[in-house]
Amino acid sequence: MNPPRVSILGVRISAVDMRAALGVIEKSIADRRPGYICLAPAHLLMDGYRDPNLRKILNRSTMVTPDGMAVVWLLRARGYRAVSRVYGPDLMLGTCERAQSRGWRLYFVGGAQGVAEALLTRLRNRFPALSVAGYVSPPFRSLTEEEDSRIVDLINAAKPDIVWVGLGSPRQERWMADHRARLAAPVLVGVGAAFDFLSGAKPQAPHWIQRSGLEWLFRLATEPRRLWRRYAQYPLFGLLVAAESLGLLRVDPEAP
Repeated sequence: MNPPRVSILGVRISAVDMRAALGVIEKSIADRRPGYICLAPAHLLMDGYRDPNLRKILNRSTMVTPDGMAVVWLLRARGYRAVSRVYGPDLMLGTCERAQSRGWRLYFVGGAQGVAEALLTRLRNRFPALSVAGYVSPPFRSLTEEEDSRIVDLINAAKPDIVWVGLGSPRQERWMADHRARLAAPVLVGVGAAFDFLSGAKPQAPHWIQRSGLEWLFRLATEPRRLWRRYAQYPLFGLLVAAESLGLLRVDPEAP
């Protein structure tokens, strides 16, 4: 049975903690049940609020985890007290720990030049028995049909159980939805910047900053030119959520 889901701005967030999220992944692999998993910080909820097609992609996923303390606090306020943050890097590490004991094969899609290689080196050092099926780092542009088919063929030939997708949001969510029917792996997981953080390509906020809900400020300070537009919408996010809580706003999760 999948965890309950709670609509926030029309996106159905799974009321999970890390243990429950890992359980969903394990069951999906055991059942060979195809699906994809999204991780939702506040900015992805805003993207889904503005784009009904993206909202539909998120709501058709196997699970949308609360990847942000603001989302965690909202779920707890709605009665789901056991919910905790399911953060991309932590989910990847927790899954790798299980994967090496269960023999799961992992494939990695994403990362700039050299990032995937550095990520795999670090993961193999930490999890010596990890079974890595392969990796590919697509260029950050639209692919031709031939290039796209080649990537699908590479992944399917490697026969992974999990495909980690680090293409950045919302590109990775669209990619998973577009490729779900063409990939044999039962689980696809979009983990955004986890490739950069775990490879050492970008600094990760200290744990106390993550727990305080101020990770966005840390990331803004490290990449202001790239991220300022993303985080400038956070005050609006707060207003919209407040309006929704008061019954002044309703966003239909099923809107086309």
